[in-house]
Amino acid sequence: MNYRNILTGLLIGACAMGSALAQQVTRIVVPFAAGGGTDQYCRLLAQELNKHGLNVIIENKPGASGIIAADYVARSKPDGQTLLVSSLGTLANNSVLYEKLPYDPQKDFAPVTQIAYQPAIIVGRPDLPYKNIKEMVEYAKKNPGKINRGSPGAAILTNLAPMAFEKKEGFSTTHIPFNGDSPALQALLSGNIDIDGTSITGPLPFIKAGKMRVLGVMDAKRLPQVPDAPTFKELGFDMEATLWYSLSVPAGTPKAEIDKLNKAVNLVIADPAFVEKARGIGMEPRGGTPEELSKFIKQEAERWVPVLQSLNLPKVAH
Repeated sequence: MNYRNILTGLLIGACAMGSALAQQVTRIVVPFAAGGGTDQYCRLLAQELNKHGLNVIIENKPGASGIIAADYVARSKPDGQTLLVSSLGTLANNSVLYEKLPYDPQKDFAPVTQIAYQPAIIVGRPDLPYKNIKEMVEYAKKNPGKINRGSPGAAILTNLAPMAFEKKEGFSTTHIPFNGDSPALQALLSGNIDIDGTSITGPLPFIKAGKMRVLGVMDAKRLPQVPDAPTFKELGFDMEATLWYSLSVPAGTPKAEIDKLNKAVNLVIADPAFVEKARGIGMEPRGGTPEELSKFIKQEAERWVPVLQSLNLPKVAH
């Protein structure tokens, strides 16, 4: 028996296996176009994960309110190599908006971890007769129908949260939905609307330039990007609403793979240097366990789906 040949064969096989493992790619699928705030954040996250030994790339699969990306991940091999950037829309709201989904939000995914959130905020023009949300509520009650409120779309949280707030506080604005955040902000700049429900990423340059003012932040704490802007709670209103982002994998992914991903992501987003970079693009990192994410998703769905259902929007055929 030629032991030298056997040993050589084993070494070659081991090297080949090591090379194959080194080439394994973990794909984070983003359901939005490249260049947006979520995409920027995920690319920042991928860069840091790569420094920790993972081979991570970003794949953008925008369209159909996240359905294209969600369906793609749901059908992927459950091996921990394909992750979906999931949110309230893909995991809850789409079931209300569409007649039939190609994926089951509750059965086709397993939670990994939250990765970030952005509080919903209300911004307005600096020439308005009110400078914060408390003054705006007082003005709205005295002047019914005088405030035009924009949003990136009727079914998006930055419309649902203001709607819930108005109902709770007993006043109303005239809602004008736009096809995305940018058109709504442009309408605000041009004076076609008075206020807009949004997150901090889009309006931040205009706020810094003095062209917009944050009337209120729907979070328990102030935003570091605009430390002078008050929270709703500070002004006497018990209102919190966050646009959140998480990572999900196909159902059936081994727990060991989920735990490995969870540990790596939470290690990165706890790094103060990473937090600083994330806040620079308007994101607030937030992690946690898969179990915490599962509970959070359920709570968010129970809170916001009824609000969306109350709009009686016609269902879209997909």
